[in-house]
Amino acid sequence: MRPEPGEVLHFSEDPSITLFSPRVCATAQQPEAYVWAVDDARSPDYWFPRDCPRAMAWALPDSSAADRESLLGPGGGERVHAIEYGWVRRFLSVQLFAYRLPASCFRPFDGPGSHAVVATEPVAPLGPAQPVGDLLRLHEQAGIQLRVLPELHEFWDSVITSTLGFSGIRLRNAVPRSR
Repeated sequence: MRPEPGEVLHFSEDPSITLFSPRVCATAQQPEAYVWAVDDARSPDYWFPRDCPRAMAWALPDSSAADRESLLGPGGGERVHAIEYGWVRRFLSVQLFAYRLPASCFRPFDGPGSHAVVATEPVAPLGPAQPVGDLLRLHEQAGIQLRVLPELHEFWDSVITSTLGFSGIRLRNAVPRSR
């Protein structure tokens, strides 16, 4: 599930949203209220149940061969997403929906190259929510490895000190560190 040109996406488990109003997220580090969405490049970050903790890494033009080999794996492609065993059933069974929103209403959250885009005014979807479908198949079709780990912390610690690009979402929901 990817946006068309001129669109951004908002992923949700609620298929009945008719208007996205700016709000301050419970975990926000800024006081401003926003409507959040993502572009094509970051859409795969949200092919998960909302609360599922996930650690993601991808090759950058200047990523070292050693980091590519050790974290992405030999012949492993350009991107990997990791979740914990405790989330597999939910990942396989969740009904996830995508809302197509007009990109013209949004600006990059942190400037150019931002991980997300935000709007400060209410935004109406361009149409009804669309089922995202089989999340495992989406990962496969996009050439994204999906790893299932007992816990994310060791992988995350390696990724954030590497030369790879990375993102971690809902990591506060991960199982506690084992050591």
